[in-house]
Amino acid sequence: MKAAYTKPFLTAALIIIADQLIKTWVRAHMYQGDEIKFLGERGMLHYTENNGMAFGMELGGDWGKLVLTLFRIIAVIAIAYGMVYLIKHKYHRGLIMNVALIFAGATGNIIDSTFYGVVYHYAPLFHGRVVDMFYFPLLSGNFPQWVPGWGGQDFIFFRPVFNLADAAISVGVILILVFQKHYFKQEVPEESIPNSEIVEE
Repeated sequence: MKAAYTKPFLTAALIIIADQLIKTWVRAHMYQGDEIKFLGERGMLHYTENNGMAFGMELGGDWGKLVLTLFRIIAVIAIAYGMVYLIKHKYHRGLIMNVALIFAGATGNIIDSTFYGVVYHYAPLFHGRVVDMFYFPLLSGNFPQWVPGWGGQDFIFFRPVFNLADAAISVGVILILVFQKHYFKQEVPEESIPNSEIVEE
C-alpha cells in the first residue's frame, strides 16, 4: 500500500478499534442506565443503546431498522471509495483525514447495528443496537416563558448521549464545513501579458 493511503486508513482503523473497545468495556462493566461520573454532574459515562442514527435518533420499526443498517453499509462503501478517489487525485490532506474520520465513525456504528444483535443474542443480523456512553450535560435550566413552543420547559445542553464513532463523524463533518474553501480552492491560472517575455531570435 502506498504511503499516501497508510495514514488515513490507519487513522480510521485505530478509531474503529478504540470505539469497539470502549463499547465492549461498557457492555461488560455497566448495566443500561448506569453512570460513571468523571466530571461530576457535567461529564460522565451513561450506558444506553439506541436502534437508530447518531445521537439516538431513530427510524421506526423493524423495517426502518433494516433499511437504516443497509443504508449505512452502502454509505460506508461509498465513503471508502470517495477516500480512495481523493487520495488518488491528491486532494488536500486535511480533507482526506476528515473523510477518514467520517468513514471510521460510520463503520464503528455499522459494526454495532449489523453484528451486536447476533453476538449478544438479542436480535437477528442487521438489527443490533448502537452502544452510546458519553454524556456531557454542561448547562441546564429553563427556557424563558416568551420562547415559542418551549417556554418554561427544562433544557439541557448537551443532551444527546453519544459514542466515539459519533464524535468522529461530527468532527470530520464540522472541519470539512469550516475549511471547505481551503480544501476546495481552485488554482487561478496566471494571465499572460503581451510582451511579458523576451523572445530571442
